Amino acid sequence: MPAIPATVSKRFSTSVPKFKKVLEQARERDVNESDTVTIITDILEEVFGFDKYSEITREYAIQGTYCDLAIKTGKRIEYLIEVKAIGIDLKEPHLRQAINYAAHEGIRWVVLTNGLIWQVHRVTLEDRISTTKLIEFDFTEINHRKKEDQEILFLLCKRGVSKDLIDEFYEYRQSVNRYSIAALLQTEPVVNSVRRELKRIKDGIKVTTEEIQTLIANEILKRDVVESDAAKEANKLVQKAFKKKPRAKPKTRDKDQGAPEANKLPENYWSQF
Repeated sequence: MPAIPATVSKRFSTSVPKFKKVLEQARERDVNESDTVTIITDILEEVFGFDKYSEITREYAIQGTYCDLAIKTGKRIEYLIEVKAIGIDLKEPHLRQAINYAAHEGIRWVVLTNGLIWQVHRVTLEDRISTTKLIEFDFTEINHRKKEDQEILFLLCKRGVSKDLIDEFYEYRQSVNRYSIAALLQTEPVVNSVRRELKRIKDGIKVTTEEIQTLIANEILKRDVVESDAAKEANKLVQKAFKKKPRAKPKTRDKDQGAPEANKLPENYWSQF
């Protein structure tokens, strides 16, 4: 993720503590949905940097009904926001309502929040409507000095939206997750590599790739990363990638040479997300 601009970081340092107090007080008073929407609107302006008059639209009309808030830059709706009263726990029916709004308009992102909890969902329109929860955070637990927390907030900021950072983060999460890693562990190249290393451990050992695949699928990996719908989708993506990009043949090396050093990611690679 690109470095967060100093102006945005400074805005976080002043506005995040302010709204943490506002939200705590609103929770104590158990304010209604209308008052919660007012607080969210102020957060969108003072924390996320949107113009209250030109970029934050209240009661956005969709197919004869209304979504609480919409973020609009130019002529494009960046994301819809469905707001519930601060004392209400966010539930699946609340999300379905917001997703239906987005599906009608072809909008990719939906935020569901009660002011305290913020959920960001990706809406996909292909054969059917599907959703993926990208992130969830409690605003009152955000540490404005912590780099990782700043990066989460930056995804929803005006500057972050203009750079499509949330889409980049989504693509990253789609590739680097337990389902895709589980799918990769069951592929032929990985299984063959395990088989070779087992032979290094015990000379003359006889083990088949089928035995290793069965062990990985049944005794090493959890069932949900092998049998769930998400696992099946990850497996399709991995198989598609293998067909599209044939693996390069490994370079030959002398028998006396040790195993090649594993490819290393750049230092602090994971911290950028």
